[in-house]
Amino acid sequence: MKGVKNVKKYLKLIFFLFIIPLSFFPHLEVRGDNELVYHAKIDNEVTKGLYAYLERAVKEAEDDGAKAIIFEIDTYGGSVIAADDIGKLLNNTKLRTIAYINPNAISAGAFIALNMDEIYMSPTAKIGSAKVITSDGNAADEKSQSFWLAAMKTAAEQNGRDPIYAMAMVDSSIELPDHPNFSFQDGLLTLTSSQALEVGYSEGIVNSFDELIQKLGFETAEIKPFEKTLSNWIAEFVTNSYVVPILLSIGSLGLIIELYSPGFGFPGFMGVLSLLLFFYGHMIAGLAGLESIILFVLGIILLVIELFVPGGILGFLGFGSIILSILLAGENVYSMAINLIIAILVAVMAMVILVKIFKKRIRLFDKIVLKDATTTEQGYISNQSRTDLLNRTGITITPLRPSGTIMIDNERIDAVTEGGFIAAGSNVQVVEVEGVRVVVREIKD
Repeated sequence: MKGVKNVKKYLKLIFFLFIIPLSFFPHLEVRGDNELVYHAKIDNEVTKGLYAYLERAVKEAEDDGAKAIIFEIDTYGGSVIAADDIGKLLNNTKLRTIAYINPNAISAGAFIALNMDEIYMSPTAKIGSAKVITSDGNAADEKSQSFWLAAMKTAAEQNGRDPIYAMAMVDSSIELPDHPNFSFQDGLLTLTSSQALEVGYSEGIVNSFDELIQKLGFETAEIKPFEKTLSNWIAEFVTNSYVVPILLSIGSLGLIIELYSPGFGFPGFMGVLSLLLFFYGHMIAGLAGLESIILFVLGIILLVIELFVPGGILGFLGFGSIILSILLAGENVYSMAINLIIAILVAVMAMVILVKIFKKRIRLFDKIVLKDATTTEQGYISNQSRTDLLNRTGITITPLRPSGTIMIDNERIDAVTEGGFIAAGSNVQVVEVEGVRVVVREIKD
């Protein structure tokens, strides 16, 4: 009997230790051979950094044997080149690609969505307004617009959608057919969720991601969120069109300050760190090649040598090497040149403001701004002062127009008049001496 009681006691212990804790984890499910579906987000500006993230997501989903990949989209667009690369990535994969617009797929975001097999939208979602805009806010040239118009048309056609609506998102002059349920507004086309459903640019409207999963029949599938790595975050952040000129401005300002101050301090550290961050992000995004990195490192080395070897030539070559490396690291040389010019102008303006306004408050400028004055009262003498000539008389041996030469006690002296002309052979008197400047006045008979 005692043995039976011990067995019961052990069974109760096992029940409390293993069975009861499992009841607190109802979310754990045994999926077995259920389908695998990836979930990635396009929620920032379309950049090369975003492309690197999506490329990794597609490759990992393919390697894991996923059945589909859902891209949740909320973007106002970005780089045309990056969007074109993402479109090619989506077209080359055998995965079932699904766009969930929640709530915006504008400009390059619309192009990305059109390159997917299916499009679903939230009730407040919008898609369209895809005209190409340059970095300075103006419409792109005719060549770029023509390329983008053809790209939008192809993206719509390859997935069985009427291309006229995609083209109207790029060109406001395209006339759209009348629709019985609504009328289109003037200007670039932007479709609401209900309009997109009516014209065949959407497969459905869903209120949430969970509802989308049910609508797609993936209730039993394993949904795997594809998170961004630190490198992806840095690449997307650094390649953002607003962040690039800021990083370049900090880098330029830091290096300019270091050139005017001895040693290497905090400004130089911030400048180099900003540029390293710029190159790291662009390298992860696949923009900066080995040649850019080599030119940048060479430029930094030349600037460091310039601190110890006076002359300025090495510093000039170092700056040139860094500028060239930045231009080569950009998505295109033109836009990067604009960003670089903006950065240099901002850096110079900031330098002037800091020197003029804050030089008395910031100790950093003690190394840059010379505060001491070498006055005569403090004993500083650049040349011997001829105060002994004051009130003495002599004769001009050359005309004074108003400068010339006079003779005082057989000593030739350079002198100037008070502003008038004095002929040679005239008697003069020294009326003022300021350093080596001797001022004379003609003595009238």
